[in-house]
Amino acid sequence: MMDRIILKGMQFYGRHGVLPAEQELGQRFEVDVEMTLNLRPAGRTDDLEKTVSYADVYRLTEEIVTGPPCRLIEAVAEKIATAVLERFAVQDVIVRVQKPGAPLPGRFDYMAVQIERRR
Repeated sequence: MMDRIILKGMQFYGRHGVLPAEQELGQRFEVDVEMTLNLRPAGRTDDLEKTVSYADVYRLTEEIVTGPPCRLIEAVAEKIATAVLERFAVQDVIVRVQKPGAPLPGRFDYMAVQIERRR
């Protein structure tokens, strides 16, 4: 079993979506990021340099979600996963992007995608 750093329920306002109104008006998105890495060195030394700063991952996720619009939340998730793997020493990453206000009739909590990417 590997160790994990989990950022759950991050909320940002973005302009992603297929419909013009979604890109014009924007909406709330909720993002979870889960990273697998060996946390033993950080745990033994209490040294931030031996782990991944969740504050840095939060800021990176915020930049992507609040940045240039994508038509699909799949593309948003892919951008986040790619950036995490490029910038941080993690073995794999799981990204879930939820769209609670998806423009669909009916009652639901959210629509979402979840992707997992490995080095």
